[in-house]
Amino acid sequence: MIGLIGKKLGQTRVYDAKGNALHVTVVQAGPNFVVQKKTVASDGYDAVQLGFSPQKEGRLTKAAIGHLGKAKVPAVRKLREFRNFSLDVNPGDQVSVTIFAEGDYIDAIGVTKGRGFEGVVKRHGFRGGDMTHGAKGWHRRSGAIGQRLFPGTVMRGMKMPGHMGQVQRTTQNLEVVKVIEADQLLLIKGAIPGAAGEFIIIRESKKRPKTTAKK
Repeated sequence: MIGLIGKKLGQTRVYDAKGNALHVTVVQAGPNFVVQKKTVASDGYDAVQLGFSPQKEGRLTKAAIGHLGKAKVPAVRKLREFRNFSLDVNPGDQVSVTIFAEGDYIDAIGVTKGRGFEGVVKRHGFRGGDMTHGAKGWHRRSGAIGQRLFPGTVMRGMKMPGHMGQVQRTTQNLEVVKVIEADQLLLIKGAIPGAAGEFIIIRESKKRPKTTAKK
């Protein structure tokens, strides 16, 4: 399993060899710095910790500065651990977007856009009440939730109004359309969770890894 920390830059369109327009998401995913390498012998499991997006050292705590200093890597904004990393890397190394190639399939993990407090029609897709036949004040409400019992009771997990969005979601089986090594960019076919400028995780697809994906 391989992966990178990246930043979603936005969306655009590119054309394939047949002249078809493809909607792609542009992700800056490098360079990633190897901060720590964990092994079964020392930590009980295999993993690699990567860092991304350099920033001022003064914005970090002394503990974070010491942790990054052991690997001799610059101060970074984002750290993420990848278990069972299939590449042979050591602390201080850099991992670029070239670990992926055109035609590879990836999974994108991000935090969706926050929508604030929403009602049941937008949040859960409820039908709502009638617009005619004397219906008043119930056009976008959920209706009764008490199960017609006395005293009324509400079942656990009842779909109700509340905070919508700003949760972690994974979009699977997205195809890498193009790899631009000079700018450390990945052009990925389709949409990725999150707003432009947010950090995301790009990992090798679990359902269509490199060993089985059709080129």
